[in-house]
Amino acid sequence: MKLLVDESLAGRVAALLAEAGHDAIHVGDRGLLGSPDETVLASAQREDRILVTADTDFGTLLALSAPPQPSVILLRRPGRRAEERATAITDAIEAVGEALEAGALVVVEPSRVRVRMLPFDEA
Repeated sequence: MKLLVDESLAGRVAALLAEAGHDAIHVGDRGLLGSPDETVLASAQREDRILVTADTDFGTLLALSAPPQPSVILLRRPGRRAEERATAITDAIEAVGEALEAGALVVVEPSRVRVRMLPFDEA
């Protein structure tokens, strides 16, 4: 999968995802460090990438703007080491890859993975 790793996660996470066979880049590779969340989300959408982040603000942005894409993987308490985080992301992609391809917010927690399809219902 094509992934854009947000600055809330280390560049090492993107490198480990690339080693696992994904087309993964870090926002720093695109000159987006310090950019507003809306700019990062728009970049992921333009490049048809899934945004990977630990920043809960992206869930709010998806709710407010109601786009069908890009998908977002949100890590919640994923462990401290880049290897733990990359493993959690890879496991989530394997578990819910079809939802990510269709457009979803995927919340990865230590004991579960939650999927909410995009765009969110207004109800």
